[in-house]
Amino acid sequence: METRKLGNSDIKITPVGFGAWALGGGGWEFAWGPQDDTDSIAAIHRALELGVNWIDTAAVYGLGHSEEIVARALKEWRGPRPYVFTKCVLRWNEKGKIWKEFSPVSIRRECEDSLRRLQVDTIDLYQMHWPSDDGKPGIEEAWQTLATLKSEGKVRWIGLSNFNVAQIKRAEKIAPVTSLQPPYSIIRRQIEGEILPYCQQQGIGVINYAPMASGLLTGAMTRERAAALPSDDFRSRNPEFREPRLSKNLELVERLRQVGARHHGTPGEVAIAWTLRHPGFLPTDDQGAFYAAMRLPEGASTNRTEVLVAEAEGIMRAGELRLTADEIAEIEGAAALATAR
Repeated sequence: METRKLGNSDIKITPVGFGAWALGGGGWEFAWGPQDDTDSIAAIHRALELGVNWIDTAAVYGLGHSEEIVARALKEWRGPRPYVFTKCVLRWNEKGKIWKEFSPVSIRRECEDSLRRLQVDTIDLYQMHWPSDDGKPGIEEAWQTLATLKSEGKVRWIGLSNFNVAQIKRAEKIAPVTSLQPPYSIIRRQIEGEILPYCQQQGIGVINYAPMASGLLTGAMTRERAAALPSDDFRSRNPEFREPRLSKNLELVERLRQVGARHHGTPGEVAIAWTLRHPGFLPTDDQGAFYAAMRLPEGASTNRTEVLVAEAEGIMRAGELRLTADEIAEIEGAAALATAR
């Protein structure tokens, strides 16, 4: 695959990366339900075989478990080492309660814990997972700590996740921001108004997550599957997976399926390709990148590893799918109907 420079860094990454959120498994507040570690590792290996050169995870995914699975996958991997990105400021206790913590002592401990779980000497991109609540302190102190960790060689580059422009500016007063990781999909386009233009202006790489709306736009989600999502799957509480929005979203998926058939692709591939058409992800000076949140299918009745590997292949192919102007207009028209409230 082609590679693109990530923001102000010396890292060149593929347009589609492997998102390891779901790999954390079930039993925590923002889980995707139970996952099989062997299948997760097989999916990572297939993505790397296809040329993907970066994996994005976070300490909180599975309360440390996702980072451990990434480490296991890389230990067994015999090809070129991919870049590994992770995140901080979300802590948890022995009961699984999660909270934000911005103190230097806490972030340093998180960094050491992530280095240990990932079995690496340096984290390629270390990101603040969430900002402090509006009007509350924390951003400056935490960002200064990340900048210090960078100067010490614990991390190579530092970025933000889920920040708005005002919050990005607060961080920029202390140290340059390499990247931003916001949510972005056909049905969630809020970042187009202010955040994407600002990142382009500042040379901040954009690593998008949830381009398939957490599995909703893959073509595999049905009313029956949405209704059967386990209680520890955060999507069971998401209004987009419930009526009246669910029916509209599934109608949009059928339009994506029609477009995908012209390219011998799936609705999920089209959903990803649609996000890649945006100049915020495809700037002429190689700023920016793209993150594909890998959705692990729930309760596959066939060989689960084969299903996962096939899905990995489809997602990675999406980086090469080119939609026409007419197809983009067709998709956006259908999306407008789906998101009308």
